[in-house]
Amino acid sequence: MRLSDFRYHLPGQLIAQFPMPARDQSGLLIVHRASGRITEAKFRDIAEYLTLGDALVVNETKVFPARLHGHKDRNEADIEVFLLRELNDSHWEVLVKPARKVRTGNTIFFTDKVLCEVVDNTVSGGRVVRFNCDGNFHDVIEGFGEIPLPPYIKRPPTPSDRERYQTVYARVPGAVAAPTAGLHFTPRLLDKIRAKGVEIIPIVLHVGLGTFRPVSVEDISRHQLDSEFFEITPQAADAINKVISHGGRIFAVGTTCTRALETAATFTGGIRPECGWTDKFIHPPYVFKVVDGLITNFHLPCSTLLMLVTAFANYDLIMKAYRLAIRKRYRFYSYGDAMLIL
Repeated sequence: MRLSDFRYHLPGQLIAQFPMPARDQSGLLIVHRASGRITEAKFRDIAEYLTLGDALVVNETKVFPARLHGHKDRNEADIEVFLLRELNDSHWEVLVKPARKVRTGNTIFFTDKVLCEVVDNTVSGGRVVRFNCDGNFHDVIEGFGEIPLPPYIKRPPTPSDRERYQTVYARVPGAVAAPTAGLHFTPRLLDKIRAKGVEIIPIVLHVGLGTFRPVSVEDISRHQLDSEFFEITPQAADAINKVISHGGRIFAVGTTCTRALETAATFTGGIRPECGWTDKFIHPPYVFKVVDGLITNFHLPCSTLLMLVTAFANYDLIMKAYRLAIRKRYRFYSYGDAMLIL
């Protein structure tokens, strides 16, 4: 398929700038793959579509305050440092703004206790820096770092974003963007799902900045996805394989879980434990090996996330669902409404 196939017009006012007052108040569009029907509900009703023996696979990654504001030595120019990937205990791959002012050997000061030295240049604004701080780095940046909201949210972060731009089951720091399909769940809703005999199985995939990177080639098969770290533990793999062997359905909460599961899929249709990096790019006409149902938000035009969803459900059906969502004034993107694809 071509990149132009994934363009659609979205009125700007449908891009959600704030979350709903309650997580599970979001709208839910249900896409039935077998019949082609599209129905509507509220996210709080999602348990009705899950049955005894199914599994809900969730991503326990936690967004950390990856945007740091500091100033450079000598002239004290204001510098923004965006943490991308931890290379070891003190070295990080980062983006810097303005890039032209930051060179190898520069020192950037954030607080009296935190600074970093630029040790290498990469490309397109990227740098490798070495941090020096008193105490545990992750604990320290919680005090002054900023939660990195997506670029289409046109407002400064608020204190409430630290809680709402995070799933209720977030546990493992490492993501620079939230796995947004999971933002709709509440502890009460998860308990309701468990009470139906549905197993909730945690895995991890740390969402990187590449999730917002547009595809720039018309032939989408030539696009290279950025690598992201993921982990499916032996316990999670065993639980998933048990559900599959007993005839239960595997519901992935979001495209992140989907990519991790399909990366670790075996030729026999099960899952193997795996810990490492994945750059798996799923697009039509991909054949899914593990995932039976997908919970996902509405995605940007020409994004790899939209391509994954059309591979799962059928391109024409998904584009029909998007047209309906726009007509019905559904809320789009990270803080928006959701789809359940069965």
